[in-house]
Amino acid sequence: MNTGRIVRLAERDRPEVRFVIDGETCSALAGDTVLTAMLASGLALRNSEFGPEPRAGFCLMGACQDCWVWQEEGPRLRTCSTPVIEGMRLRTTPPESWP
Repeated sequence: MNTGRIVRLAERDRPEVRFVIDGETCSALAGDTVLTAMLASGLALRNSEFGPEPRAGFCLMGACQDCWVWQEEGPRLRTCSTPVIEGMRLRTTPPESWP
C-alpha cells in the first residue's frame, strides 16, 4: 500500500537512492526531484507558517518559492528543481544558525 501524496504508476526500473529527511531514512528513484521523493514517501514538504496544515509545494516547477528545505549543513535548496542524491541529509525546519 502506498501512503504517499504522489503514487508512482510507471518507470519503476531506475536505481533506488536513499536520503534522510528530519532524521527519517527514505528511498526514491534516481532522477527524482527532492519534492517528488518526499511526496512519494508520504511526507509533507513542511508545515504552513499560517496554520497547522502540512504543505506539499505549490507550483511544483520552481516559480513560487514555496518548496525550500535545508540541508543539515545549513544551506537551503529548492526541492522542486533539485535532484535527490544518495545520502542527502535534509530538514524541513531551518537550523538554529539560519539568519
